[in-house]
Amino acid sequence: MKKKIDGKALVFCEGAFNTPNGKTAHGLVRFTERYQIVGVIDSTYAGKDAGKVLDGKNNGTPIFKGIESAIKELKETGSMPKTLVVGLAPDGGRLPNEAKATLEKVLRLGWNIDSGLHDFISNDKKLMTIADENNCRVRDIRKTPDRDTLHFFSGEIEKVDCLKLAVLGTDSAIGKRTTAWLIVKGFRDHNYSAQMIGTGQTAWMQGAKYSMVMDSCINDFVSGEIEHAVVSAYKNEKPDVVVIEGQGSLMNPAYPGGFEILAAGRPDFVVLQHAPKRIEYDGFPGYKLHTLKKQISAIEMISGKKVIAITVNHEGMTKDEILPACAEITKQTGLPAFDVLANGVDGLIKVLEKQLNIYKK
Repeated sequence: MKKKIDGKALVFCEGAFNTPNGKTAHGLVRFTERYQIVGVIDSTYAGKDAGKVLDGKNNGTPIFKGIESAIKELKETGSMPKTLVVGLAPDGGRLPNEAKATLEKVLRLGWNIDSGLHDFISNDKKLMTIADENNCRVRDIRKTPDRDTLHFFSGEIEKVDCLKLAVLGTDSAIGKRTTAWLIVKGFRDHNYSAQMIGTGQTAWMQGAKYSMVMDSCINDFVSGEIEHAVVSAYKNEKPDVVVIEGQGSLMNPAYPGGFEILAAGRPDFVVLQHAPKRIEYDGFPGYKLHTLKKQISAIEMISGKKVIAITVNHEGMTKDEILPACAEITKQTGLPAFDVLANGVDGLIKVLEKQLNIYKK
């Protein structure tokens, strides 16, 4: 097994696993090169397999009722971690007060903590005193870097001579990052070199080598940081394909994302993630989701680039509904549609591979 960057980790996701507010935990359970995930804390699904709960397939990641039961079982199995990762991703990125007791407990054990929330643990004097006393490392992934380390847009993106794909979405918390990783892995499985450009805290936690955290970056530098990540990946790795993770959606009232990725990342094509059963923007009742055709038109008008395929999030759907939903999307839009999480990525890779071959000529 490939050695993980930061070793074993337990994921805290109390009350949020298998909900949109647990998407950081979901990403880590599905895939990460940064940690070896030894379990998840969420009393709602205690005793169950995290992979089974999330995707219907066991992956050997246990879910624990709380930190005490996790420590007891992990000691018995010789799987004690050195890091607790906060796997919550609530609206606004706030840390629940009840989570602090767990954080305090693991710091007293000498564990490190990684968090992608907007509430910075490193600003909590009590927790940091305990961390210092026990030589613990605390990383707030969303903490804004110093300005002198940030990059301004330069136009160097024009020198990137490989296929660039952006995975955007019709809403937030809709699976863009998961699809982006699956595309990267799919290309690699087909013997192409592919690099993931992470634009959020979870992609960094999953080990994306080239990444920035869009929603914590000072606005003047967002475009430059996206460009810098893409250019760095191209210069250092010479990939056949670069895949840029999307954030939010163009028309989401709270998380309008994608403009900077289109402008600064300058993708050649867009793959658009969509949940056919979703009626309103996630977390905002009364804000009706714009139609798929309207969102495609907006992306193509802004970027001048084509949406090349639709990837489907099957939330709220039975297994038997997935293929008919894909067929209906193709009928409505004329674009191929795939549920890459349920049915694999090979069909989508064949579509994208055609453009790669044209590009390489």
